[in-house]
Amino acid sequence: MFSARGYNIESLTVAPTHDATVSRLTLVTTGSDAVIEQIIKQSRKLIDIVEIADLTSREHIECELLILKVEVDAAGGRRIVECVRRHRALILDETETTRTVQLTGTGVEVNSFLAELSGIARVLELVRSGTAALESGANVLAPPA
Repeated sequence: MFSARGYNIESLTVAPTHDATVSRLTLVTTGSDAVIEQIIKQSRKLIDIVEIADLTSREHIECELLILKVEVDAAGGRRIVECVRRHRALILDETETTRTVQLTGTGVEVNSFLAELSGIARVLELVRSGTAALESGANVLAPPA
C-alpha cells in the first residue's frame, strides 16, 4: 500500500500488547495532512486493523531504543564515558577495543547522541528499534464499541 502510493515509512515498530490477540504497530511517516488522512483511511480498510490513532497532534510519549558498538582507543575511552553519562545512556559491554552502548529516548535524543558519539569514536555497528508511542494521560487506544 505504501510503496504503490510513494509514501515513505520512517519507522515501523510492531510488538505484542497486554492482550495476546492484539499487536500494536507504531508507524512514523511524513506528509501533508491530506496524505496522512489518506494513509489512515486506506489502513482502516485492511481486515486486521482494530483501531488507528494519529498521535501527531495529541500529547504523547515516544521512545526509541539504540544499541551501538564503538571502537575505543587510548585517547577516546574517557570521552566516550562522559558522552554516555551526559545522555543518560548505558554501557552494556566493554572489551579492550570496543564499547557496546544502549540509549533510549525520542528520535531527536537518539540522533543527538549518535551525532555526538560518532564525533568521538568510530561506530562499528548499530541497531535502532524504531519509535514506540502512547498517548499521554488516561486515554487508551481501544477498538470502537
